[in-house]
Amino acid sequence: QVQLVESGGGLVQGGDSLRLSCAASGIFFGAYAMAWFRQAPGKEREFVARISWRLGITRYADFVKGRFTISRDNAKNTVYLQMNGLKPEDTAIYYCAASQGLGVQVYEYDFWGQGTQVTVSS
Repeated sequence: QVQLVESGGGLVQGGDSLRLSCAASGIFFGAYAMAWFRQAPGKEREFVARISWRLGITRYADFVKGRFTISRDNAKNTVYLQMNGLKPEDTAIYYCAASQGLGVQVYEYDFWGQGTQVTVSS
């Protein structure tokens, strides 16, 4: 059974930092690209960042470039999202996802976590 379990969310003030983690089990982690998506209330789920399975090639949404960093530790089956300079508009539920492709669309991802809430106050 595949499980992706996110952690690290919370309530912070604007300008603060958070690091999200996503622990994977039940899949051959090294064969999957891993990504973070987010969904704010009343909005569609959107792509945040992705890291490829072998070379660790990353891709970011424009709105997080220079602030967020995605990384992975294949030995620990874990992917991270370091979020710096958080803004109120970053408030959302953040989801971890796994794909055997390199896309940035929701439908391209095979497995999803339950999400972790990030709330940024102004």
